[in-house]
Amino acid sequence: MKLNPDCIRDILLTVEDNTDYKSCYEYPAETDKSPLLSKYSDDEIRYHIMQCEKTGFIELERDLTDNMYIGDLTPYGHEFLANIREKSVWNQTKTVAGNI
Repeated sequence: MKLNPDCIRDILLTVEDNTDYKSCYEYPAETDKSPLLSKYSDDEIRYHIMQCEKTGFIELERDLTDNMYIGDLTPYGHEFLANIREKSVWNQTKTVAGNI
Protein backbone atom coordinates (compact mmCIF):
# COMPACT_ATOMS: atom_id res chain seq x y z
CA MET A 1 0.00 0.00 0.00
CA LYS A 2 1.21 3.49 -0.78
CA LEU A 3 1.98 5.67 2.24
CA ASN A 4 -0.52 8.50 2.66
CA PRO A 5 0.94 11.30 4.81
CA ASP A 6 -2.50 12.90 5.19
CA CYS A 7 -3.82 9.71 6.77
CA ILE A 8 -0.91 9.64 9.22
CA ARG A 9 -1.55 13.27 10.20
CA ASP A 10 -5.28 12.57 10.66
CA ILE A 11 -4.56 9.52 12.82
CA LEU A 12 -2.22 11.52 15.05
CA LEU A 13 -4.75 14.35 15.41
CA THR A 14 -7.49 11.82 16.22
CA VAL A 15 -5.36 10.07 18.84
CA GLU A 16 -4.44 13.37 20.45
CA ASP A 17 -8.12 14.39 20.66
CA ASN A 18 -9.32 11.04 22.03
CA THR A 19 -6.71 9.94 24.56
CA ASP A 20 -5.54 11.03 27.97
CA TYR A 21 -3.62 9.46 30.81
CA LYS A 22 -6.51 7.12 31.65
CA SER A 23 -8.14 6.30 28.30
CA CYS A 24 -6.96 4.99 24.96
CA TYR A 25 -8.29 5.25 21.43
CA GLU A 26 -9.76 1.99 20.12
CA TYR A 27 -9.88 1.24 16.42
CA PRO A 28 -12.27 0.20 15.13
CA ALA A 29 -14.31 2.10 17.65
CA GLU A 30 -17.68 0.76 18.67
CA THR A 31 -19.17 3.99 17.37
CA ASP A 32 -18.71 5.82 14.08
CA LYS A 33 -15.25 6.62 12.81
CA SER A 34 -13.63 9.85 13.76
CA PRO A 35 -14.63 12.62 11.31
CA LEU A 36 -10.99 12.96 10.26
CA LEU A 37 -10.73 9.25 9.47
CA SER A 38 -14.07 8.80 7.71
CA LYS A 39 -12.53 9.50 4.29
CA TYR A 40 -10.18 6.49 4.50
CA SER A 41 -10.86 2.78 4.10
CA ASP A 42 -10.48 0.41 7.04
CA ASP A 43 -7.42 -1.21 5.44
CA GLU A 44 -5.80 2.18 4.84
CA ILE A 45 -6.36 3.26 8.46
CA ARG A 46 -5.01 -0.02 9.86
CA TYR A 47 -1.95 0.12 7.62
CA HIS A 48 -1.17 3.67 8.64
CA ILE A 49 -1.74 2.97 12.35
CA MET A 50 0.90 0.22 12.04
CA GLN A 51 3.22 2.65 10.23
CA CYS A 52 2.73 5.17 13.05
CA GLU A 53 3.75 2.50 15.53
CA LYS A 54 6.82 1.48 13.51
CA THR A 55 7.88 5.13 13.25
CA GLY A 56 7.52 5.57 16.99
CA PHE A 57 4.64 8.07 16.88
CA ILE A 58 2.16 6.02 18.95
CA GLU A 59 1.90 3.31 21.61
CA LEU A 60 -0.14 0.47 20.07
CA GLU A 61 -1.59 -2.80 21.35
CA ARG A 62 -3.72 -5.32 19.47
CA ASP A 63 -6.02 -8.05 20.74
CA LEU A 64 -7.24 -11.35 19.36
CA THR A 65 -10.32 -9.70 17.83
CA ASP A 66 -8.08 -7.49 15.65
CA ASN A 67 -8.95 -4.34 17.59
CA MET A 68 -6.17 -1.77 17.85
CA TYR A 69 -5.72 0.18 21.07
CA ILE A 70 -3.65 3.33 20.86
CA GLY A 71 -2.58 4.32 24.34
CA ASP A 72 -1.18 7.71 23.45
CA LEU A 73 1.19 9.61 21.26
CA THR A 74 4.85 9.12 22.14
CA PRO A 75 7.01 12.17 22.84
CA TYR A 76 8.24 11.87 19.24
CA GLY A 77 4.64 11.73 18.02
CA HIS A 78 3.78 14.88 19.98
CA GLU A 79 6.81 16.66 18.56
CA PHE A 80 6.02 15.63 14.98
CA LEU A 81 2.39 16.68 15.33
CA ALA A 82 3.37 20.04 16.82
CA ASN A 83 5.48 20.68 13.72
CA ILE A 84 2.69 19.85 11.25
CA ARG A 85 -0.44 20.81 13.18
CA GLU A 86 -1.33 23.93 11.21
CA LYS A 87 -2.95 23.06 7.88
CA SER A 88 -1.01 25.82 6.05
CA VAL A 89 2.32 24.48 7.37
CA TRP A 90 1.28 20.94 6.47
CA ASN A 91 0.33 21.91 2.92
CA GLN A 92 3.59 23.81 2.46
CA THR A 93 5.56 20.84 3.80
CA LYS A 94 3.84 18.47 1.35
CA THR A 95 4.52 20.86 -1.55
CA VAL A 96 8.21 21.15 -0.72
CA ALA A 97 8.54 17.39 -0.15
CA GLY A 98 6.78 16.70 -3.44
CA ASN A 99 9.27 18.91 -5.31
CA ILE A 100 12.21 17.04 -3.84
